[in-house]
Amino acid sequence: MSEKKMFFVPDECEEPFSRTTHLAIAAHQDDVEIMAYHGILECFGRKDKWFSAIVTADGAGSPRTGIYADYTNEEMIRVRIKEQKKAAYVGEYGFLSMLMYTSAQIKGDTPEIIEDYADIIKKSRPEFVYTHNLCDKHPTHVAVALKAIKALRALPKELRPKKLYGCEVWKNLDWLDDVKKVKFVCDEHLNLERALLGIFDSQITGGKRYDLATEGRRIANATYSESHGVDTCLRLSYAMDLTPLIEDDAMDIREFVAGHIDDFKNQVLQKLMRD
Repeated sequence: MSEKKMFFVPDECEEPFSRTTHLAIAAHQDDVEIMAYHGILECFGRKDKWFSAIVTADGAGSPRTGIYADYTNEEMIRVRIKEQKKAAYVGEYGFLSMLMYTSAQIKGDTPEIIEDYADIIKKSRPEFVYTHNLCDKHPTHVAVALKAIKALRALPKELRPKKLYGCEVWKNLDWLDDVKKVKFVCDEHLNLERALLGIFDSQITGGKRYDLATEGRRIANATYSESHGVDTCLRLSYAMDLTPLIEDDAMDIREFVAGHIDDFKNQVLQKLMRD
């Protein structure tokens, strides 16, 4: 377990675990707000649903320019913690757990991370869990998803969530077979979308316009989701349904992903053969 591990409850509730219904397990600060915005929306302003989040990395490896160009890793960590806490407060999270592991630890053989995930899931017993998709471009994101699956498989089935979603960050999922896509409409509280993404100034001013890119992707998904119909929503995010992997512990993860890739390959080749 990381010695720097931090736990934050925005409203200072004494029992933040028991109220949690939606949980995000993310790699970095701001990944939660990019990939699991649907869960935030589902719970925002509600008393019967609560969104909570786990952020695994310490944020030391963040790219930086502008006013952050000369920040040391330790200074950057402090900035990223402050930004993530602000997001938790604005988004009305049930709790925020920052595990403060390095990227090397996340990508390596670090059973403590799996144990941390399992412990939090056991305490909170969420119905829905959001994590990174298994085809993500970022190796740290994939490592988090794999460790999240291992943590869930380590728990008795009665403690596992109803659904496990692998969400978009560093690779979109528009290539997935339409019947296998999980489509999250994110039309409500557009002001909240921009507020949450805009909090992470160290990334935006530091050289990465995740705020514009994320909003643009959601808008593009909404328009390009259907080629023969009018738009039915303003914002749409996609996820891969990873639930089968926590329903059947013997299911091979690589074969599961390969099945989705084969579906895409076969669909493309079938269209090319029509002429």
